[in-house]
Amino acid sequence: MKAIVQRVTAAKVTVGDELISSIGRGLCVLVGITHSDTEKDVEYLVRKLLALRLFEDTAGKRWQKSVKDEQLEILCVSQFTLYHRLKGNKPDFHLAMQGDAAQNLYGKFLKRLGKDYDETKIKDGRFGAYMQVHIQNDGPVTVELESPVVDPKSSKQLDSTSNNSADVKHSDCDSTEVDK
Repeated sequence: MKAIVQRVTAAKVTVGDELISSIGRGLCVLVGITHSDTEKDVEYLVRKLLALRLFEDTAGKRWQKSVKDEQLEILCVSQFTLYHRLKGNKPDFHLAMQGDAAQNLYGKFLKRLGKDYDETKIKDGRFGAYMQVHIQNDGPVTVELESPVVDPKSSKQLDSTSNNSADVKHSDCDSTEVDK
């Protein structure tokens, strides 16, 4: 399970002209699910997301507070394209979990996030819809999270730096709006 987490001053999801969800200051989380993901991946990702310190404290010291500490909102958007591979210049999405199974696990992710935090602060896009995601990134700050890869034969976590890293990209520039 993979998440692209962006610290935002505002974010919203629309489908056509219909506003689906919107938040103010908080996190916009793009969530990808692969065919081997389970509820253990959901638990891992929720735990990491809620503990991730992307906000400053009252003294202005950076990277001290989590979204939970600050009682901010989270807008989640399912995005199967996070599990792509390029075949030449064309993306292939066979690593992404399909249809009902993906929707079910994504629903469990949202439910667990609400249970471990505050369900009134969790917003969502529309699963499977062609959405417009409007993100006003704050910083910009973008972090990638991914649940550990487990060897199905031994049930042991594989050592992979790309699967256990959280890369933080930030700058001191003003917020920029990125519409996707």
